[in-house]
Amino acid sequence: MAKLGTPFLIIATFFFAHSQEVSLPVDFRQHNLTEYNSSFFNPAFSLDRNNPQSVSLWTRWQWQSIDADPTTLFLNYTRKINESSAASVAFFQHNTGIFFNTGGILNYAQEIKLNSLIRLGFGLNLFGFQQELADDRFQIDPDLPLPVLQPSTDFILQLAPGIRLSVENFSFGLASENLLDYNFTDKGRNTVPADKIYMGMVSYDIPIGISSDPTAFLRPLLYLRTIPELDNQVGLNVLLSKTTYWAQMGYNNFYGISLGGGGTFFKRFSVGALVEFGTNSVVSSQDPSFEIVASYFIGKPEERRKIRVLEEEEEPKQEELITEEKAKEEIKKAEAIAKEEEAAERARQKQAKKEARELAAQEKELAKQKRRDSIDTAKREREALAEATRLEEERKKAAIEQAKKEEDLAKARDEQQRKLDSINDARRAEALAAVQKLRQQKEKDSLEKIKTAEAEAAQQLEQNEVAQQEEQVRPRAGEKYEEVRAEGDLEPGYYLITNVFGTKKYYEAFMKDLQNKGLAPKSFVRARNNYNYVYLERYNTMNEARNARDSNFNGKYPDKTWIFRVVGK
Repeated sequence: MAKLGTPFLIIATFFFAHSQEVSLPVDFRQHNLTEYNSSFFNPAFSLDRNNPQSVSLWTRWQWQSIDADPTTLFLNYTRKINESSAASVAFFQHNTGIFFNTGGILNYAQEIKLNSLIRLGFGLNLFGFQQELADDRFQIDPDLPLPVLQPSTDFILQLAPGIRLSVENFSFGLASENLLDYNFTDKGRNTVPADKIYMGMVSYDIPIGISSDPTAFLRPLLYLRTIPELDNQVGLNVLLSKTTYWAQMGYNNFYGISLGGGGTFFKRFSVGALVEFGTNSVVSSQDPSFEIVASYFIGKPEERRKIRVLEEEEEPKQEELITEEKAKEEIKKAEAIAKEEEAAERARQKQAKKEARELAAQEKELAKQKRRDSIDTAKREREALAEATRLEEERKKAAIEQAKKEEDLAKARDEQQRKLDSINDARRAEALAAVQKLRQQKEKDSLEKIKTAEAEAAQQLEQNEVAQQEEQVRPRAGEKYEEVRAEGDLEPGYYLITNVFGTKKYYEAFMKDLQNKGLAPKSFVRARNNYNYVYLERYNTMNEARNARDSNFNGKYPDKTWIFRVVGK
């Protein structure tokens, strides 16, 4: 893969111009998973948030693009092993915009009860997947002198652990999407330590149960996620869950605002959807993202939310004994309520009929008024048409008179011009000789000026080079700046740096992303640390470099940049 896939990616990056305009993070984008398939968010959540035993599907369409659509698909089967452990197996596909990952996931979670209030859960997701380029529409031009390369597919194992501490209804969790990984094709680790993704989350379950649904709850969840080479993601989800339906809303500082909901039918089948709108200035111009979730509960219907009851009640409740007399009393109350509701429904129907008759009368009167208005409008239109015709005739008459006056004036001007031409002919001959003499003198003077300008330009260039070598730079407070002397073959000056990479794969993906945005990035490798430094432009003076940095490269690059100076020998 390192010998074939990397050159292919470099060539595709240089020539292909139809990829994403926004740099998409490499995370799994599973931040909205709260009611189903939550083990993809934190492996320890398969203990109670996947509704074991169930089969669940989740899919996400990022920004609704038709070509190179970054999508994620997750099909998961979960079941309880015993009261303190659970396991699942899943199939997933994940498109990052650059790579397309396809494979499976094995999950296992174990819970330890420290006491009656505190529980500690551990979880583990083991990923095994193939990774390939997400877009293979690039074709090499046979007329170009480039080697014909075939992109290869990597096989990667990736370990994602998670932990959760629960104190009554409060939960605190930590997880990592790629703590350990190994690329069997490259025979080495797939990501360096700096490219690891970590997540921290806190939540609190607020019981809002009623007599018809004692397991209902409201759960706010706050999370923080670190993303390689990008700003951290901060988000908030709020979930309302009942036996018959669920609703949620959330916010992520990169992906935006999300709204979703769904329902449960026959106590077994649940389906829902979610839409996410970008609010960040980077993605606000993108189309909304959509998610669909579906789950089928395989166990007994009465056990579907058994876990939730156990979480909310530390000690089992005894079933209430209802006597036959109390049951009859409840039936009488229900019949009385039904009669009251029936009477209220008849009153509502009567009121609705009355309102319908009044509405029909209003519509009839409105139709009559419209007819009267249409007659008045037609009369006004006829009068306006007659007035417009009169004004048009007056305008034509005035135009004819004006044209005649202009014709007479033109004849007078022509006569005067003929007289002036006879006088100017003699003057023109004298002026022609003077112009010829003046032209010869100007040509002689221009040669002298060119020589003088060339000498001044050479002198100015020499002064600029000396000034650049002697310029003393004092970094400002908080300003990121680095200065080296005689850095390899680099030309002395000030380089506007956008990013530094120690991993070739992410360096090449970043260069491709900048070129797709219409920029022309350049780079160099420092012998000191063997890192790739990506820069937008080199400048002769510090002021020029600072102006480019402070103006976001004239508005073309909104992300952070810093200045790297190379001083001559």
